[in-house]
Amino acid sequence: MQSRTPAPRATGRPRSAAADTAILAATRAALVELGWSKLTLGDVATRAGVAKTTLYRRWAGKNELVVDAVAELFDELELPDSGTLAADIEGVVLQFAAILARPEAQNGLMAVVAESCRDDALRERIRSSIVDRQKRLVLEGRERAQARGELPPEADPSEAARTVDLIFDMVAGAVVHRTLVSAEPADEVWVHGFTQVLLTGLSGPAAE
Repeated sequence: MQSRTPAPRATGRPRSAAADTAILAATRAALVELGWSKLTLGDVATRAGVAKTTLYRRWAGKNELVVDAVAELFDELELPDSGTLAADIEGVVLQFAAILARPEAQNGLMAVVAESCRDDALRERIRSSIVDRQKRLVLEGRERAQARGELPPEADPSEAARTVDLIFDMVAGAVVHRTLVSAEPADEVWVHGFTQVLLTGLSGPAAE
């Protein structure tokens, strides 16, 4: 008679998506009301209606929690299908600028970027949770533009990956600097001019 080996049982409670949503929303609310320096995991737990231990099971500390709360905002970005590459870029850049104009995004992003200067693990979390996830927009936009014939195909995968990195860095760097460092509006006029320079280069035709 063969004995049956019992199936291993999962340890711990299953993670609740509803709790995660409440915690991240509470984190953003605390960022607006209290700012980075006064935000605590205890306050977030109270706002979210969960035990403080629930937060520590999911996040190592405040830095990681704020990164994920901000990353969820950027997941709202969608690349419009406006018919041309230029219009698609302008549409998504305006969305990006609108998110960066929100106090919770400003407070959270500036704080974790500053903290990441002395925390390599935090820098990697920012890269994986925000940067790498949002490169999907560049990939989608490039594929769509190639299908329209607006951009040439790239046969070399490594070269294509470098192009994606470069485009993302140019767009994200310019908009973050404009909105968070220079504290100037990334309005439709600025976004149109930026898009023209991005597509044609400094020696290209003047913006209309």
